[in-house]
Order: sequence, then structure tokens, then C-alpha cells
Amino acid sequence: MIIETQAVGPFFKNGFVVGCEVTREAVLIDPGDEVDGLLAFAERGKLTIRHILLTHAHVDHVTGVGAAKRALGVPVYLHPNDLFLYEAAAQQAEMFGFRIDAPPPPDIFYTAGQAITFGRYDARPHHTPGHCPGGVCLQIGKTGTAGDQLFVGDTLFAGSIGRTDLPGGDHDTLIRSIRTVLFAFGDDAVVHPGHGPSTTIGQERRTNPFLLTT
Repeated sequence: MIIETQAVGPFFKNGFVVGCEVTREAVLIDPGDEVDGLLAFAERGKLTIRHILLTHAHVDHVTGVGAAKRALGVPVYLHPNDLFLYEAAAQQAEMFGFRIDAPPPPDIFYTAGQAITFGRYDARPHHTPGHCPGGVCLQIGKTGTAGDQLFVGDTLFAGSIGRTDLPGGDHDTLIRSIRTVLFAFGDDAVVHPGHGPSTTIGQERRTNPFLLTT
């Protein structure tokens, strides 16, 4: 599996290209202000991006969706419970003192049990509300196997958890999502968060102070 992570200011939010090393098909996850770098990486690596996958719709995770959609012409996926945030992305940006164009409408809403195929891999969305109502974890692995690469948005970080003081956030719901959805993937599953370094489920289960005291 090919995994490229990039982050730039002002939010230093992680965006990802995940690709199949055999077919060179790929997905773009959470394109934000780093979108040009991710698209350039895909071009250099001769990767064909088939889908744009969003873990949630907070503004730092969607500022690059319009540019990605124009460049690629592929479908944008979102959980329906985050549509109200997605449609208010421009207003979210104003809260932080800058302007963005409204992102294009999502093409496909995630559904339970869905498998989004690129090359010899599948991305499977799992609803993880709490940071926001429509947060998802994208479980990626080879088709027909239990994927162990988790792209979790802002649900879980290395040594921390997502904030719950934004519209639609709820602390108890977030903790329940982490414990019932993310922990179920097992200690060896690799966590790729929306900010900061990657970690594992086992590391966070054993040492994350926000989970040890909850």
C-alpha cells in the first residue's frame, strides 16, 4: 500500500493519498490546503485517483475539495450527518478569519457496509460521531481482508482525542465511538489521524490520558 501524508499551515491538517502499488489506483482523503502537494505526488507517482473521501466536514478538511474535484472529476464521499457542516464551510472559514469558496456538492453519501474499491484495496467507512455528527473512520486494506489502516479524521490522535466544543460535538458520544468502533479493530491497527503523527490502537488504549480517565 502506498500512503502519502502532507500538512501545511494554517491548520497543519493531514491530507492523504492512499494507493494500490500494483494497479496505481488511489483515493484522496480529506484534501485541504495541502491539496496541490497531494495532487503533485499522485502525478509524479503515476497514480490515478478514483475517489475523494472525507472523514468529516470541518473546514480544514474540505478547503481543497473544490480544487481536487476540478482536477480529477471523481466522486466526493461524505457522511449525510455532516452535510450541514459541509454546506456551511464558507461560514466556518469566516469564523477563523479567512474566505474560501463553497465546496462542490457531495456525490455519494456513505452507507453501512459500503466498500469503496481502488485497485486491489477497499476503503470501508465506519460511523464515528462525537467530534461531529458525521465523522467516519475509513478502514483500508486489501480486498477480502480485514484492513488494518485506519484514517480516523479528528476522532482520535496520538495522545489525545478530538475536540467536542464545535457544533454537533458531544464528548460522551466521541468516547463511545473510540471504545466501541475504533478499539474493535485491535491493538495492531494503525491510526492515521487528521492532525499529528500516526499511532496504533494499542498505544492509545494503553497510554492515551483522555481514555485512561474516562
